Amino acid sequence: MTLSTLDPTPALVVVDLQRGIASRDTTPHAIGDVVGRSAELADAFRERGLPVVLVRVGLDGAGFSPGRTDRPRVGGTPPAGWDEIVDELAGHPEDALVTKRNVGAFVGTDLDLQLRRRGATQVLLTGVATSMGVEGTARAAHDHGYHVVLVTDAMADTDEATHQHSVAAIFPKIGETTTTAEVLAALPAR
Repeated sequence: MTLSTLDPTPALVVVDLQRGIASRDTTPHAIGDVVGRSAELADAFRERGLPVVLVRVGLDGAGFSPGRTDRPRVGGTPPAGWDEIVDELAGHPEDALVTKRNVGAFVGTDLDLQLRRRGATQVLLTGVATSMGVEGTARAAHDHGYHVVLVTDAMADTDEATHQHSVAAIFPKIGETTTTAEVLAALPAR
């Protein structure tokens, strides 16, 4: 686990830290710790004028990708506020907000456009779930040519084995893994 370098314009991409999802139990890091570390990184990026992108999943009737799955998807109408970004990250008009309707945050969204307009060549990912939204976004970021950094202590899953599989088997093939402290230490002075 090591971060080789930060590009001149890295972007922090926070995946699915919204009220309806952040109310779930996670492992190996508690959701409160994931939110706290993501917020700490977002504040540090904002202080340096670096891009922050908040990704949320929308269940607004537009539907998810229609492919068949062995496990049924959550259906119905979510409660009011389900898709609102958690308070610790919300309220910063300079942040980009991307609403996805797929596992990853690139397909069917303007995430790539938002990143390129901000000059980003590197994405640092945090959020939930490690094996779904984070991994799906990381794979697509890699395919789009971004340098991918996965902040593993600022992400979690509902199943520890799937989290560990992503961190140990998948992430080293598509990016660099690191910690919140290592990213904060690598950021330029304010």
